[in-house]
Amino acid sequence: MRRKLSTLLLTLTFLLVFSINAFAANADLPQIYGKTGIVIDVDTGEIVYAKGIDESPMYPASTTKLLTALLFAENKKPTDTIKYTPTAAKQPQYALYDLVGKSKITTNDTMTADDVMKSLLLFSANDAAYMIAESVAGTPKQFEDMMNNKIKQLGLKNTHFVTPNGLDNGINNHYTSAYDLSVIAKEAYKNPWVKKVMNIKQDKIEISNGAIAYITNRNKLLGTKIDTAFADKVGIDLNQLPASNAVCVAGKTGYTSKSGRCLVAIFEKDGRKLCGVVMKSLYDAKDTYVFNDMAKIINWSYAAKRVPLYKANTEVKKVTLKYKPLKFIGPEKEIQVPLVVKKDVEYYDNEVNKSEVKTDFELSNLKVGKLDKDTSAGNLVIKERNAVKKYELYPTISSGSIVKQNILLYIGLVGAVVIVILLITLLVKAISKNSNRRRRRRF
Repeated sequence: MRRKLSTLLLTLTFLLVFSINAFAANADLPQIYGKTGIVIDVDTGEIVYAKGIDESPMYPASTTKLLTALLFAENKKPTDTIKYTPTAAKQPQYALYDLVGKSKITTNDTMTADDVMKSLLLFSANDAAYMIAESVAGTPKQFEDMMNNKIKQLGLKNTHFVTPNGLDNGINNHYTSAYDLSVIAKEAYKNPWVKKVMNIKQDKIEISNGAIAYITNRNKLLGTKIDTAFADKVGIDLNQLPASNAVCVAGKTGYTSKSGRCLVAIFEKDGRKLCGVVMKSLYDAKDTYVFNDMAKIINWSYAAKRVPLYKANTEVKKVTLKYKPLKFIGPEKEIQVPLVVKKDVEYYDNEVNKSEVKTDFELSNLKVGKLDKDTSAGNLVIKERNAVKKYELYPTISSGSIVKQNILLYIGLVGAVVIVILLITLLVKAISKNSNRRRRRRF
């Protein structure tokens, strides 16, 4: 009985300790309402935060318009004239006719491409997306093909788009994943025109018939700094982390009943840009959940630190080199040359990087006679999906140390050479003496 009681107590203690440790390990991870989410570094492509990032199908709703905007920017100029088409006029809310009234925009009207881009990215006008599709590709079907060709070019595995505005009623093959959407967002943000428009908070647009409308960006975080005052105002628990003070510089919202609330947002702090994606979050009356989700994961990601994959001065590879100590003659030898990194090799510790991080090597043409501890022997290449980082490798032995290893051989060689020279000298003297004796006998 006592033994059973002791075993039970031990088991309970173990479970309690394990639970505490598990909680402690995950205590800082932000808990979000979104079903999936990701934060990537815009410049390096590194994944900082990850929650179900490859889960698909996830429905992008109006965040689809980031790809529509990119194709528009790649094929048109801001000053181009874009027609309001019959297909555009059939699109449901939100649309340009909600801004100016249905009687004030007809299929005979036009807009500048820049105003169409603003309508698409700020107001998220569904009809503007079809104006773009037909002006760029001719027909919506041809634009669908363009979208999916671009998706292939970006190497995305879990995405297929059908509509330029992201409306998915009765459509099952318009989908993406949080990771794929982050790549699309990053690519769109690299375009100067798209980047500029996404950063506009309020503006006006004009239709060729003279109608004017004023539009406001639906991204509520635009221009917002994630500081302590903001966190307190909206009730965000920063999970004991300091406020990042990062500022939202771009983004795109989305919602359908199938997709839930979606948000793409790009933040900047001290020149470093992070792109966040939250998908299938909640849409409440005040529309706060998805924005709070984004603020949490961005704030957490700015505080996240890389962890070492290899510490500085760690041996990461051995290279076998063959050489002849006597260069042109004599036996061939092999030597193992350890290669080390001189600084920490780091990565973000998350579920994706843990399972996918790969190492590769780019080595120069190493020769024993040119080994130097301070001269790079090539690179250690760390691959994390789209992110590639290189670290210089250095040998831990130099050509001088290899000479020392063979010092006895070289001493022996010198000795042998001296002996040979002595023998040759003695032989020459002996021959010379014999020659002199023969001359004397003749005379």
